[in-house]
Amino acid sequence: MSKILIIEDEASIRRVLTKILSEESDTYLVDEAEDGLQGLEKIKITDYDLVLCDIKMPKMDGVELLEAVKKIKPEIPMVMISGHGDMETAIQTMRLGAFDYISKPPDLNRLLNTVRNALDKKQLVVENKILKKKVSKNYEIIGNSEPIIAIKQMIEKVAQTDARVLITGPNGTGKELVAHQLHEKSERADFPLIEVNCAAIPSELIESELFGHVKGAFTSAVKDRAGKFEAADGGTIFLDEIGDMSLAAQAKVLRALQENLVQRVGADKDIKVNVRVIAATNKDLKKEIEEGRFREDLYHRLAVILIKVPSLNERQDDIPLLLEHFAAKIAEEQGNATKKFSKEAVKLLQVYDWTGNIRELRNVVERLIILGGNEISEQDVKLFASK
Repeated sequence: MSKILIIEDEASIRRVLTKILSEESDTYLVDEAEDGLQGLEKIKITDYDLVLCDIKMPKMDGVELLEAVKKIKPEIPMVMISGHGDMETAIQTMRLGAFDYISKPPDLNRLLNTVRNALDKKQLVVENKILKKKVSKNYEIIGNSEPIIAIKQMIEKVAQTDARVLITGPNGTGKELVAHQLHEKSERADFPLIEVNCAAIPSELIESELFGHVKGAFTSAVKDRAGKFEAADGGTIFLDEIGDMSLAAQAKVLRALQENLVQRVGADKDIKVNVRVIAATNKDLKKEIEEGRFREDLYHRLAVILIKVPSLNERQDDIPLLLEHFAAKIAEEQGNATKKFSKEAVKLLQVYDWTGNIRELRNVVERLIILGGNEISEQDVKLFASK
């Protein structure tokens, strides 16, 4: 059932709109409010799929109500009902986020089409949220150890800001999970998160990859191409393994951070970008600075907030949870029943030296599930988890 609220101070118009919608579909559940304040109170306690709202009303007009609803339940589409003299205000409400407006007296076809389109949009928003939650599970940070709790608390504090974050830690510890969590919990979550592995791109191509290029800038530049900073406009760019970036590229990144401007390779025109930068490295950047391989001014720009991700050996208390998580995930991927680990197997895995960190643990779990018994035993671990 689609819940629709009609907010209109004229009782006769409310009755007409309710009758039209109720007769149109038995899946429409129509509620009424006689002024803006009453409508706002109903919206606070009920999850409506659509609101039809008059503009001129006592106590609280439609514009004030629209602004209030967008703050508390921005996902609800609102269709404004405008009298002949309210057209300028109706257009203003569109700028404030109204889905559409209809004129009095309402044209039947226009009204029903607008209602259908608005409900379709609401359904799409709901589906996108569900999909986003599914995607987010891929970047869940598993663990209840003190270092992991501290990281989760830091993410909650920092995510809603635009502060730049530098994530440090050994390879395979899950630095990219922290970056994804920071983005997904931020105001930029509806915009892209663009990932760049600086270590995987040849030094001669990194500038073109980050900032784009114009046709003819170099031999293989056969057409203009936007860079990753432009692609991330409005969202977040995650510069993974930034310690491997060339000094020339570092200088351009520094300018992008200072001025919010980028310049494509071979161009003389600046492009304004609005991007939050999150960086990660497995290197000691202070040592890299001392040895002249990393710019100190860039380090201070990036390291507004520092988050250190611990090695798996520093959070062995989390291994039972991680084993359970990976076992369930691998079973789902393979379409098999989830295998359990015996207490002895878990204890043995907790005292291993995990030089490859979470990545290595995940690989070992997969190997044990494939080669081990119905319950992973201590003997299975000794046979198949050895390095």
